[in-house]
Amino acid sequence: MTTAYRIWEMMERSKTGPHIDEDDFLPKLFTPTLKKLIKQYEIKYDPTTPVPADDDMADRIWQAGWDLFREVGVYNTDSHRIIQVTDEEIKEALYLARGQYWVGEGKDAKLFKHRQVEDTEPPFCIFSPDITVDEHLHHSMCAAYLKEPFLDGFCAPILEDAVGQLIESGGPTEISGCIQHIYNMRLAAKQVGRPGTFFVAVGTAEHDAGQIAVSNNDWGVRTTDARLVGSLTEFKTADTLLNRSVHYAQYGCYTGNLTGPIYGGWCGGSEGVAVTLVAYSLKGLLIHGAIFNQHFPFHLNYGSNTTRELLWPIAMAGQAMARNSKLLYTSNGFANSGPMTEMLFRETACHALVSTVCGWHLWEMASTRNKYRNRATPMEARLGVEVGHAVANMGMTREQANAIALKLLATYEDQAATAGKGKEYQECYDVHKALPTREHYDMYRRVKDEIAAMGVEFPF
Repeated sequence: MTTAYRIWEMMERSKTGPHIDEDDFLPKLFTPTLKKLIKQYEIKYDPTTPVPADDDMADRIWQAGWDLFREVGVYNTDSHRIIQVTDEEIKEALYLARGQYWVGEGKDAKLFKHRQVEDTEPPFCIFSPDITVDEHLHHSMCAAYLKEPFLDGFCAPILEDAVGQLIESGGPTEISGCIQHIYNMRLAAKQVGRPGTFFVAVGTAEHDAGQIAVSNNDWGVRTTDARLVGSLTEFKTADTLLNRSVHYAQYGCYTGNLTGPIYGGWCGGSEGVAVTLVAYSLKGLLIHGAIFNQHFPFHLNYGSNTTRELLWPIAMAGQAMARNSKLLYTSNGFANSGPMTEMLFRETACHALVSTVCGWHLWEMASTRNKYRNRATPMEARLGVEVGHAVANMGMTREQANAIALKLLATYEDQAATAGKGKEYQECYDVHKALPTREHYDMYRRVKDEIAAMGVEFPF
């Protein structure tokens, strides 16, 4: 395993742990426990400060997240059993967890390591459109992202069709689509001269069979790459997800834990999302053996995380984990607006700024609430990552970040519910050259200059 946890004990507990009806798990166990812990640890959201500088509350959020994971466990929807862990097991896993890993291969290998609050080391930056894409655009979009110089890792867009057929989860078309997905990534990486780039792949796989089909060090997902194991909302898993954990461990690749706690759902408000983010990170380490956690908390109504009620838990959970662990975790931005809009650039910049100063690594950027095919480009991710590097290089403080975040929020927050979808990739990029149009580049440059005037000192 990539981390020291007992894989078969966890799998056994998924079949033999305490029984509870699925309809009772969230309303009778998860949410009441979460509310109790928020009150016990006196965790309080302040909308006037999206980037708090409150070390004591960060530490309380860490302990609340620890207690939530220990008291609630993880529910297996197939067995209707709860996987439970002890304080001793959490302590053991955290002690043995490594704070850094070399990922990728050869000259393209990168060091992925734990960050501190207000760290002057730039974040590890994973570029990802986080959307579905037309089959004929998939290779071009892969190449466009892989051309980005700040890219440390890449997660490609998702195919819905392969060789002209709709991809169906668990069927032969899924295997075909997953193979096409990784082949396009490998080809594009080789063409741009980055054959050893760290991949998180493949997003086209909805079922465990799709992931297993592309485990191949010659042409597929390598052991120097990572795969994700998702969670069912909230704090649930299933046998198909546990199958992935076992396969990734035995194949020997890195595992990432993918979670999206919902503001306005079973987590409640900002306080509950912050505590749940910490608890999910412990769940990733102990249940899945994850080397990193990929978190995308989002608003139940907006489907985004760039407004202050989501930026606050991102900031506080990041600080909690930075101060109390060696864990690695990426902050996955979800914007309201679409490509080639100034609002998308501002949303991405604000999300990256808040995340970076609070100890996160970056995973940018899901536009248009992660809903619409072809609506993402590398340009918004580029700006977010450049903000992340600038924040670290400046040694920006949380107080400084809070002041800039408030300025950025004032430019877009009141449009969260009405933001436009923008344009599709092929309207923003020359598909054959995988380069942005002049109009798109000029908009990026204009907003970058605007953000620089707010106090972000870009390296160039």
